[in-house]
Formats: sequence, C-alpha cells, structure tokens
Amino acid sequence: MHDPQELLRPGAQAERRLSRRRYVLDTDTLTKLVRQRAEAIAHRESVRGQLNTVTRKLAAQRGLREQGDLDAAKELKGQIPAADEAQRIAESDLQTFLLAVPNVPSDQAPDGGPEDSPVEIRRCGRQPAFAFEPRDHVDLATSAGILDLARAGKLSGSRFAVFRGAGAVLERALASFLLDLHTKEHHYVEHSVPHLVTPQTMQGTGQLPKFAEDLFATHVADRSLYLIPTAEVPLVNLYRDETLGERDLPLSLTAHTACFRSEAGSYGRDTRGLIRLHQFSKVELVRMCLLKDVEDQLQLLLAHAEACLHRLGLHYRVVDLRAGDLGFSARRTYDIEVWLPSQQCFREISSVSECGDFQGRRAGIRVKHAGAKEHVATLNGSGLPIGRTVVALLEQNQRGDGSITVPPALVPYTGFHTINPDGSTL
Repeated sequence: MHDPQELLRPGAQAERRLSRRRYVLDTDTLTKLVRQRAEAIAHRESVRGQLNTVTRKLAAQRGLREQGDLDAAKELKGQIPAADEAQRIAESDLQTFLLAVPNVPSDQAPDGGPEDSPVEIRRCGRQPAFAFEPRDHVDLATSAGILDLARAGKLSGSRFAVFRGAGAVLERALASFLLDLHTKEHHYVEHSVPHLVTPQTMQGTGQLPKFAEDLFATHVADRSLYLIPTAEVPLVNLYRDETLGERDLPLSLTAHTACFRSEAGSYGRDTRGLIRLHQFSKVELVRMCLLKDVEDQLQLLLAHAEACLHRLGLHYRVVDLRAGDLGFSARRTYDIEVWLPSQQCFREISSVSECGDFQGRRAGIRVKHAGAKEHVATLNGSGLPIGRTVVALLEQNQRGDGSITVPPALVPYTGFHTINPDGSTL
C-alpha cells in the first residue's frame, strides 16, 4: 500500500512511473478521497473539541449549570457517532482505493511489457545436446511409471499430479537438498508455516484484493481462510504489526510448503504435465532489510536462487523483467528461466523480486532506524519450485534409452544415480 501524499507529491512522479507498468493512476479520485478523509477527521475533532469545552464549562459551574450548556453538550454528544462513522467511511474508501494501486516500478526496471523480448542478463551452464529427439517430461516420467497424471485426475480433477516410486523420492530429495543449501550455506532460518491464512494476511503481501480469483478460499467455522499461493505470504506476515530493531535486519527466512493457485484465465497454456498445476510444492526465500539496503539484498537473493541451478547442473538464463510485466507488489524482478529441451526454449523457474517498503507498509512492519521508525523493505524469490525443477532435471538429463541421470548433488538425498526406463533405480 502507498502513502497517498507520496503518490500525489509532484516530485515523486508517481503517475508517470506507474504508467510504465500500464497502470493509470486516477489522481482526481485520489485527491478527492484524501480531502474527504481530512474533512471527516477535522469535523470529528471539531465536534469532540467543542464537547470537551462545554464539558469543562459545566464542570466549573457545578450546581449552577446553565440549561443552554446542558443542551449544547447533549447535542454535541449526539453528533459524535455520526462523525465517527463518517471518518471510518472516509478512511475505508481511501484504503480501498490504495489497496488496488500496484507498487511503483523501480527506475532501473527496463521499459516495455510482456509483448517485448526479455532483457537477457546472462546465460549459465552448458546447454545439453542430444543425438536423439528429446522427449518431454510427461512422456519420460509416465513411461517410467514415476508420474501418474491419470490417477491424480481421478482424485482431484485436471492439473494435479501424483509422483510414485523414484519420482516421489526425487521430489522429496529436491526439497531436502534445497533447504539444506539455503539454511546451511546461505544462512536462512527454516520455518514450518500454516497453509491456511486469513484475508488480512493475504492483504499484507498484496494477494488481496487484486488476485482474489486466483486464490482457493475455504470456510472454517465462522471465518474465511485462504490456501497460500506461496510461502512468501505467511513468512512476510510473521512480523505483521511489529516493530523490529535495526540489529534484527536483515532477516532471512525460508520454508518448504505446498502452494495452491487456481490459475484463473490460464486454460490452454501449459496445462499438460507439471508446469502449471493447481497444487505444487516450493521452497521460498524471503528477506527483510532497511530500504537503503534493498539493491544489495536483491543481488544477494538472486545469487542464492541461481546457486540452486548451478548445483543441479541445469542450463538457465537470467532476465530483467520489464516494468509493464512486473507483479503487483514488485518494484523490480529478475526472472530465472531454465532450458527445456522438448520445447527448445527457456521457461521461468524462479522470480526474484524486491518490493521496497510496499508490503512492509501494507503489513505494518516497521523498524527503528536513525532515531525514527520506517517500514521495512521486503524481497522474495523461489529457491526453487519442486515440480518445475523436476521437469528441467528430467528433460536435461534424459538419455536415448529413456533413462534419467540424477545430478551428483542429489545422489546423497535420493540414494541412486539413475532412474531406469522402467522406473527402477541404480
């Protein structure tokens, strides 16, 4: 969420900067809502001030209270509920407007949108070459019996998956490997967090109200809860409405969770296999820092996400996301895209974003710094999604006979080096 005065301050150029992400800031409506809130607050304070004056006068009169003062006090008391309600409505209207305004993109984010070619930063790892026509992950895993999409459909419908045998072991091994990498070498603190959260929690990181149709909602007793689309949501909100000390920062948090997304509007795109599921698991990375340190922390977080792919020996590239393609809460995003031989293209496997103090303001997370309080800056990135990483591992490490080589970094976790065409292991 934004400070409305900052959005309207001429020097901030918020209207121009937001237009880079294809968002039109309605400054006329915002100005009106800010004015209405100020008027409501002033009226409420005026009524209460007048009542306090009359009350003090009556107290001084003791037994000689004048009827006119008594009538004035009664009338002013009667105005207070309406004044309180008017202020509440004015503040709610302004907040509703602000909650729908996306983050202002960083000036460093390239111009353009999703229709433009991505700005490539670098390519890493060796692109695999095959003396045969590479198969896609669905064919490889289904023929080996380690992936069962048909039975997953029987359980839950389309766009769910069941791993079995070596596939289930590989999924579990990846999660353990990634958590060990991030906790032991990158010094993140692992968390086990709820998968169901409140609407307020979703609002704190920007999922609500903007992305309500992409979420799975449920009702428990007399309250509504949402299934998390990413562990970023509970990890950031752990510190909601808290004030941290400067020595607490930077915070480095990680969690392996299931993630749930309805993927509204994505029908027909990547609906075969593991690329775009309604339920998938992911290791998420979250960092919190002072706003002045956010660029250094962004580069550090990007390095941590890239380290996963380095260790797994996967070919990938890093692109700088254009301003018109940024997520709602992000100021700047690097996408890491992994090579898929069956598609002969790079596909996104991790987005590493810095959100400035946008989420810190929405969630009320502050830090004492330089004798004052400011909202913390937040960053997040996938490190990594398990399903898409399995896709890349299967496709980049396939052999002509249908077997799959397990990367050396995963062997201590799987207990095998090879998945044979029949699903057995060596």
